[in-house]
Amino acid sequence: MYAIVEINGQQFKAEQGKKLFVHHIKDAQEGQTVEFNKVLLVDKEGSVQVGAPAVEGAKVVCEVVNPLVKGDKVIVFKMKRRKDYRKKNGHRAQFTEVAIKEVIA
Repeated sequence: MYAIVEINGQQFKAEQGKKLFVHHIKDAQEGQTVEFNKVLLVDKEGSVQVGAPAVEGAKVVCEVVNPLVKGDKVIVFKMKRRKDYRKKNGHRAQFTEVAIKEVIA
């Protein structure tokens, strides 16, 4: 059984026992239980239930494993040739690691 759930504007495939890296969830503590109610699709052994826009009564229960994980460094380099223009910036995205406890549908 799996579900497609929307978390912070992104869609994830949620299965019991899997771990996900989602965009940083504010006020999340390690070991805290978090529920996501915006379930877009549920698949129970072949019977697919699609919501319009969300499936009624379905939710995904997760536990916060690590509240702040930094992603890989991304380099942003801008240059215009022959104009003496160069800019180098970079950033690291912040994620929250969650473990899916169960999918309720």
